[in-house]
Order: sequence, then C-alpha cells, then structure tokens
Amino acid sequence: MTAPEAESLRIPAAPRHRTAWRGQLPVVAVVALGGGCGAAARYGAGLAWPAAGGGFPWTTLWINITGCAVMGVFMVLITEALAAHKLVRPFFGTGVLGGFTTFSTYAVDVQQLIDHGHARTALVYLAATPLAALTAVWLAATATRRVLTWRQR
Repeated sequence: MTAPEAESLRIPAAPRHRTAWRGQLPVVAVVALGGGCGAAARYGAGLAWPAAGGGFPWTTLWINITGCAVMGVFMVLITEALAAHKLVRPFFGTGVLGGFTTFSTYAVDVQQLIDHGHARTALVYLAATPLAALTAVWLAATATRRVLTWRQR
C-alpha cells in the first residue's frame, strides 16, 4: 500500500489511444500521400485508355494485374533482399499500390456490364480479375526470388 500523499505525486499516464495515434501519424501520412499518387496514376490510365460503354474493361483489368505484379516484386525485395525504411512499405505497398489497384472500380465494371446486358462478359471478368491478379503476384514474386538467387551466384 502507498501513503495517500504519494498518490497525489503520480503523474497520470497519457491514454494509450492518444500515444498510439501519435506513433501512427507518420504511417497515416505516407499512406495518404502514396494513395493519392497511386489513385492519380490509375485515373490517368483510365483517361488514356477508356473502356467503351458495355465493352470489356481492359484498362481496369490491366491496372489490377500490373499493380499486383509490382506488389509481388516489391514484397520480395523489401522482405528478403533489402533493408527498407519502416515507412517504405506503407507508402508504396499500402499507399501507392493500394491507390493504383482498384477492386472498387472492378465491382462497378461488373455491375455496368450486367446493366448493359452483358452478363456473360461480367461473369468472365468477375472470375478473371482475381485469378489474374493472384497469378501476377505469385509469378512476379517467384521470378524476383529466382533473379535474386541467380545474382547471388
């Protein structure tokens, strides 16, 4: 037990959520910055290669495939080959690539294809996108590991 006077001398600890938030502020900032960059790149690609109304959304498909392939390379490099700063992964992985890849647009594309009477194309697109994206991550990660192993010889 402590004396009652000793209790008044203690400095109250800051609430955990306040200190945790302060520690995460740089992470939130780099994710926001990277997300803006990635979303701007995605929007620019959509402007450069717009999909025809009711046509197959090739631009969105290729954005997702490309972003997932880059994620495969990136994750192997920063987890197995390079010592990266602690903010690189949230900036580039979560921010840039999260903003660039667009599964929300993918869902809208599926709905629009259905609305325009292209249900069969929508189903193909619905299945092809996650299959192609996962394949891209796996192939890119595998290729990156092989290149790193080959370069070490």
